[in-house]
Amino acid sequence: MYTYRINEIFYSIQGEGAFAGTPAVFVRFSGCNLRCPWCDTDHERGEEMTRDELEDAVGDLMKGHEGAIVVLTGGEPALQLREDEPLFRCFNTLVCIETNGTRPVPGWVEWITVSPKNALPLRDIVPTPNELKFVFEPEHIPYYLSMQDADCEKRIQPLARRDGTTNLREALEFVLAHPRFKLSVQLHKLIGVR
Repeated sequence: MYTYRINEIFYSIQGEGAFAGTPAVFVRFSGCNLRCPWCDTDHERGEEMTRDELEDAVGDLMKGHEGAIVVLTGGEPALQLREDEPLFRCFNTLVCIETNGTRPVPGWVEWITVSPKNALPLRDIVPTPNELKFVFEPEHIPYYLSMQDADCEKRIQPLARRDGTTNLREALEFVLAHPRFKLSVQLHKLIGVR
């Protein structure tokens, strides 16, 4: 039986992107194929869960929270998701993924946020994301500009460093100078929730 390695499952609000402020059940998958130096997630630990165990855990959090969305995040969830095993269809809610875009995303995922890391090209791995979210690094500005005509939402998110500082001012200046992009801040961190 296929199992998923899950880091954590919790209920909060989506803090980033198009659904910022929306109540959500987050399913954080363990493992990632990239090692971004500023990553704020300890995604290596986790427990093995079957599909039924995973859906039961999410279902427990969805009780009393009908209308919440499900967000698949990580690590890199696309490392574990399978086309032939759609998850969370039983909840009749929007299923979103946050991915680095280096692996294909199953067709049953309804909203795809690609956050390309280190200016890696998207190629045709995820050909039609709903939104692109760039963690702002000034040295990658030519890359961001090469993506400004993509037919989806494009967001610039300030880099939150481990020491608590950000490059918010630079990210804001970039967005003001390039209005095809929107500024996306980590709302959950601003209001002090998980």
